[in-house]
Amino acid sequence: MGLGTEDFHATERWLYDMFQANVKILEDDTVAERMLPYTGGVPQKRHACINCNLQGGGGFEIWQYSERKPMPVAFDIQVGDLGFFAAKVKSHNIPAYHEELSNKGAELSPIVTDPKGLPSFYVHDPAGNCFQIVEDNYIFIDRDYYSGSVVGAMVGVTDIERSRVVYSDILGYDTVVYDKTGVFSDWQTLRGGSQNYRRVLLARSKPFQGPFSELYGNSTIELVQALDRTPRKIFEGRFWGDPGFIQLCFDVINMRELEKRCNELGFKFTVDSCADESEFDMGKAGGHFTYIEDPDGNLIEFVETHFIALNDKLNIKLDFMKRDRSKAFPRFLFHLLRLNRVKPR
Repeated sequence: MGLGTEDFHATERWLYDMFQANVKILEDDTVAERMLPYTGGVPQKRHACINCNLQGGGGFEIWQYSERKPMPVAFDIQVGDLGFFAAKVKSHNIPAYHEELSNKGAELSPIVTDPKGLPSFYVHDPAGNCFQIVEDNYIFIDRDYYSGSVVGAMVGVTDIERSRVVYSDILGYDTVVYDKTGVFSDWQTLRGGSQNYRRVLLARSKPFQGPFSELYGNSTIELVQALDRTPRKIFEGRFWGDPGFIQLCFDVINMRELEKRCNELGFKFTVDSCADESEFDMGKAGGHFTYIEDPDGNLIEFVETHFIALNDKLNIKLDFMKRDRSKAFPRFLFHLLRLNRVKPR
């Protein structure tokens, strides 16, 4: 999950303290030259990193403009506004994790029951970004935390059926876990939560494949359509990278085949880092990234990793192109990532 911020180090500290996102995959402080459609048509210098929690789930990509002043959203985001209005973060012990975050002074909702009948709660970071904590008992490497990392998102859309072409037919979230309409008790502490919505939770019928698939585990996408009002576009009039959830990112293992599928369904790449078949190098990692937009303009990033520096101290670099990329990496390799554990400044 990409998270734009006005204070890189404060955001990294908060994610470290609250979600134990303490293993750094990469960090880069250069110029974003390939995102021109979303950065005002000019390259923009930025500071970015990807941190994860080895208990499982996806990573957080923290992103801040280095020379341009970030522009925060000018209104209070409500449930169902167009964009990624909440990230889903996993926990295997909801009551204990709720107590832990409460003791840390986090801004929390009470524990509520989600439409699946499972306990969950919501937490907001100091910038107002919303995270839904969901029950998930899968642990990749046990680090004795109550938390894991990102296992999905809530997406505000104008038309759920139209949006499913992207989220079901392209991304593979083809199974409807629930499809419910009304006023929801678990949203009563959220802005706009007392209004009527349609909520469709989607899961995948097939597990992910790829080197990091066992780290990621399962995930879901929740499509939300406001029924009582016209939702606002969260990033309207702002740049990609401005504060908020800027993108949802997925690993892929055959970018050109994916491109054909996207083209067939009418969602062409809006950004292609390797249109000339070169490699995009970020120092500790390299590969190929692309973007599409869903029907409401929400950004989906695809990343095909070619290499990654697994551990600098031991000079271990993994070349993904010399192995079967459909297979998961052996778990012992991820234990080496523990040596990349960092405490933010």
